Amino acid sequence: MNVLTVDSATRLPPEADGAVVVTGSHGAIHAAYLSAKAGVRAAIHHDAGIGLDDAGIGGLAYAEKLGLAMAAIATESARIGDADDLLARGRISRANAYALACGVAIGTSCRDAVERLKRAPWPHRPPPVQAEGRYEVDGILCLDSASMLGPDDRDRVAATGSHGALIAGTTTAPMRPRLILFNDAGPGIECAGIRGLGVLEQAGIAAVAVAARSARIGDGRSTLQDGTISAVNRPASLLGARVDQPALALARRVAEKASQFLGETFGAWPSST
Repeated sequence: MNVLTVDSATRLPPEADGAVVVTGSHGAIHAAYLSAKAGVRAAIHHDAGIGLDDAGIGGLAYAEKLGLAMAAIATESARIGDADDLLARGRISRANAYALACGVAIGTSCRDAVERLKRAPWPHRPPPVQAEGRYEVDGILCLDSASMLGPDDRDRVAATGSHGALIAGTTTAPMRPRLILFNDAGPGIECAGIRGLGVLEQAGIAAVAVAARSARIGDGRSTLQDGTISAVNRPASLLGARVDQPALALARRVAEKASQFLGETFGAWPSST
């Protein structure tokens, strides 16, 4: 039976169908949906510090309704965004009823959990189609996943529901946002949930993370509207970002300044006659 390690649930390959998958993604509902959509036999995600409203493990109950065994790895035991590290060092923090029935328990090593989940029932019910959220709030782009950030979003202020791990930094840096916000996912062992901020700093891109306890991971609007900043890189500090500051206040200020700059640079649009 296939056992796959994949750093992000957004990148699950066709081989995930019928496999036990360990992914570096958080365990929120949309990430669980991606695993279910891929047809995995069972899934192990990261608990992302669990956070506000238990969002980091919200996908476990969602998966259970589909008949899918799912468990989550404790943020203090392995790096989020790094599936190989989850497999090597991770310890289970939560498990749904189907995973528990396979013998997975709190404290079980990820390696042992993988072996036990090979007995998980399969196939499960396919999930109903779910769209990933992309919204505009006060001129600020809100994305439930940083994977939705594209080249057309250059110079935008973007609040994402994603963690700020290394993979988040490397995938968003080429898109050149003016300011990007993440969830700190704990930030967990070795501050893994915010390591991507350093990658973005090297690229000259302002980035901050909000505390997992203050905003629901997997929800870009919650990052923006509920989040309290917990980590800041140097380009963001030059924009006035500070720890313990509301994310919304910073994002609005940066977006307004960007709008004023564009207006001064290009002037008003000519009126039509």
